[in-house]
Amino acid sequence: MKIAVVGAGYVGLVAATCLAELGNDVVCVDRDHGRIAVLKAGGVPIFEPGLEDLLQRNRLAERLRFTTAMAMAVRHAEVVFIAVGTPPQEDGSADLQHVLAVAAQIGQHMNDFKVVVNKSTVPVGTGARVEQVLRQALAGRGLEALDFAVVSNPEFLKEGAAIDDFMHPDRIVIGLPPGSAGDAARRLMTRLYAPFNRHHERSLWMDVASAEMTKYAANAMLATRISFMNEMAHLADALGADIDAVRRGIGSDSRIGHSFLYAGTGYGGSCFPKDTRALVHAASAHGLRMRIVEATEAVNRTQKQVLVDRVCAHFGPDLRGLRLGVWGLAFKPNTDDMRDAPSRQVIPELLRRGAEVLVHDPVALNEAQRALSADLGCPVNEVRALSFVDSPQDALAGVDALLVLTEWKCFHNPDFDAMARSMRRRVIFDGRNLYDPALMDALGFVYQGIGRRGGLREPLWPMLVPHVADPEHGVPVHS
Repeated sequence: MKIAVVGAGYVGLVAATCLAELGNDVVCVDRDHGRIAVLKAGGVPIFEPGLEDLLQRNRLAERLRFTTAMAMAVRHAEVVFIAVGTPPQEDGSADLQHVLAVAAQIGQHMNDFKVVVNKSTVPVGTGARVEQVLRQALAGRGLEALDFAVVSNPEFLKEGAAIDDFMHPDRIVIGLPPGSAGDAARRLMTRLYAPFNRHHERSLWMDVASAEMTKYAANAMLATRISFMNEMAHLADALGADIDAVRRGIGSDSRIGHSFLYAGTGYGGSCFPKDTRALVHAASAHGLRMRIVEATEAVNRTQKQVLVDRVCAHFGPDLRGLRLGVWGLAFKPNTDDMRDAPSRQVIPELLRRGAEVLVHDPVALNEAQRALSADLGCPVNEVRALSFVDSPQDALAGVDALLVLTEWKCFHNPDFDAMARSMRRRVIFDGRNLYDPALMDALGFVYQGIGRRGGLREPLWPMLVPHVADPEHGVPVHS
């Protein structure tokens, strides 16, 4: 089939590449000339395991092309996917300006029946708005009679496993409009996704509004599970229980399952924070409250501060004179995505309190430098107390404590003897519960995970700094 994907970001690039891998003739279009130049030259502007090899194979086979020419892409395609960003606005609602602008451009260039697919995460009612914009564009060209169908086909991709998620979906949600246009769209979408339904029917057909809501409901449920476990972890610390044992106990219940039950430093990324806020806003616009989702968000905001609070409980609120190491900057492993990453809250707060901070991430160092420059209000190379280092061991040089923020596999089984030799003090604040507390104790580390049997032994505060007030605003973070 002939496919166009508008948007060469995370969702669009994965969708275009995987659809080409299925044998389709795919054109991926983006207005960012620099990004398209990189892709045409064989580069990949995002990090996603397996994407580069798949993209190169299909580019060389001429099943996948990249362009900035919207007219060519639209006229080429039977099915046009809209996969552009829907960033949050100040009130939490999704910003649809890019989606609607693409819809207008499609209407300006289409000359025959098209299925226009909303792949972006959009609030309920967006399908109707896209249809309205398309009709207005066609009317401006005198093509009011030209038919089309607007379909909702939300993505369910986990960053770090997006290729596998796309190529082996557990469900394909497709929302169709009513009438003959919807019938025609169903035939085309059935044909497009036939490879995934050969042995087991994975397509779930519904109306457009229900498909749009399904995406938000799924992300809100997963975010709620994470915040629920983080609340349970705080209670486990207070009661002397081990949240990892609790996780295994409740996860063994088939009604609950094991996924998204890991306590940590809170969720981040491009989906959960944005989508939970958008769901709350959508409810408010209709006079309703999403109390559980609101609580999920509130717990997550607090959870991102938990490691800073524990560092201050151990060393005192003034961290001047301390050197701290950080392992992990991306919001999760196998991605360089820094959007709403806990590190973006933790690192500026450590700097504000006067600490020197050494940070390492296997993939996200460049993205982290851009993100933290924005957060700190100055280029990170002007922050003398912040160093980006190339290896986990370098982030331990003379540190008073290590903070683990991302569960990269290379952090799971480190050389603890080498760690002990590098660190000034053997203190670990494990925000991802990578290590066994009993083992850490046996190795002589002062260790605290999330919900893993209470506080640190031998706290240094107030012994380290006898009486220092909380430096509310006075610690400069750059020269």
